[in-house]
This record gives sequence, structure tokens and C-alpha cells, in this order.
Amino acid sequence: MFTWMRKINKRLMTKLKNTGKKSLVVYFVLRALIIFCMILTFIRKDYNSTFLCALSLLLFTIPTLLEDTFNITLPSVLESIVYVFIFSAEILGEINNFYFMIPHWDTILHTLNGFLAAGVGFSLVDILNRNRIVNLSPLFVAIVGFCFSMTIGVLWEFSEYTLDIFIRTDAQKDVLVENISTVYLDPLQENNPVYINDITGVTIHTLHGDVVVDGGYLDIGLHDTMKDMLVNLIGASCFSLFGYFYILDRDRYHFVKNFIPRIKV
Repeated sequence: MFTWMRKINKRLMTKLKNTGKKSLVVYFVLRALIIFCMILTFIRKDYNSTFLCALSLLLFTIPTLLEDTFNITLPSVLESIVYVFIFSAEILGEINNFYFMIPHWDTILHTLNGFLAAGVGFSLVDILNRNRIVNLSPLFVAIVGFCFSMTIGVLWEFSEYTLDIFIRTDAQKDVLVENISTVYLDPLQENNPVYINDITGVTIHTLHGDVVVDGGYLDIGLHDTMKDMLVNLIGASCFSLFGYFYILDRDRYHFVKNFIPRIKV
């Protein structure tokens, strides 16, 4: 891994010298903070957090690998946002508990993820359009970007569910709800919903004793997943709308190109 990181460093230093991309400054600053955090967590014997730091360093190499593998250029703004997103999700969110300390932290990140992923999906088709490989309408290109982003969002939720099931994490955060409807409690078993309102607490019986949950019914992921998908849809819709107008008038909506990869010339 260290040999691989040295190769990545060499590529990045060469790129910084040749292009002067400001995103690489963001990369080196955030990477230094991650390494500092990794050392601290290792000293505290918080090995789960140390692993998350190592994972973040690995994720930081993805933009460079994508550029080299597919011969594309990531705009400096997009690349910087990707680095900040990874840092905010793993280091600030998971390790420093921003998901609980900062209201709507998770919502902001999922909305941003939807926006950025739509930009990537949009660019895949727009590049083909501009090179006359295909000729699709602006609306269709915008729809492809939207669908690509929603697919990434679904795969993200699948990964959270997989972690929760097999590693027993809590990536799909619990939510307390006060009202539910369920056909499971229908005494006639005729698929009629039974409504339970004004729930103030739940008692969970286990072989090792009872666990009391105050405040409502403990939902273990559904509400969080649906909220994440909804804000992903909002982010994807925003970019797809901007992308549509960008194709119609690239000069007027030129700011959109800061969020879409392009082929190296």
C-alpha cells in the first residue's frame, strides 16, 4: 500500500507542478489532517476509526486513478468537492460524530452526492454527444444524468444495509417515530392496516433482559433510507435541470462545466 501511495504522490506532485490545480492543495491539506487523525486514533487504540482513516486515504486516490485510467480531466472545483465530501463523511461525520452533533449533516452530504453523481452521469453522455458518437436531445442527456445519480444513491443504500447486516454497524441510522400502520397486527389477517398512534415508548424483550426505548417506536433504517433517497433525488434533479440548460446555451450556463469531467485534449 505504501508503494502505491508513493506512486500516487509522485503523480500528484507532477500534476501540481504542471497544472497548478488548486484542488491538489485541498488534497494535501486534508490528507495531512487525515494522517494526523489516524495517528491519534491508533494511539487511543480506536482501531475502527484508524481503519476509517485508512479507507479515506484510499478513497482520496480515486480522482487521480480515474483521470489516468480513462484519460479524463476533473475540473478543480469538482475534484475539491470530492475531497471535502470524503473528509466530511468519514472523518468529520463518522469519527468526530458530526452526524449527531450537526443537524442535517447526513442530509447535506446525501444531497451533495446526488448533485455530483448526476454531473458524472451527465458528462458520460455529453462527451459522446459533443464528439458526434451519439446525438441525443438535451432532455434525454439530463434524464441519463438523473438516472445515473439515483442508481449511485441506491447502491450506496445497499452498501449501508450490507454493512448493518453482516458487520452489525448502524449506517442506516435509527429514527424514533410516534405513529405507525401495520398489517402484521391485523387480527383477521386480511391485509388491513392497524393504526397505532401517539407511541411514547417501546420495550424490547431479549434473553438477556429488557431494553426500554423512550420517545416512540424504534425504526431501524427505513425512514433514514427513504430520507437519503429523497435528498439524493433533489440533488440529482437540480443538476439535471442545470445540465439541460447548459446544453442549450453553454456560454450562459458555463458554470456547470465546473462539475462535469471532460476528455483530456
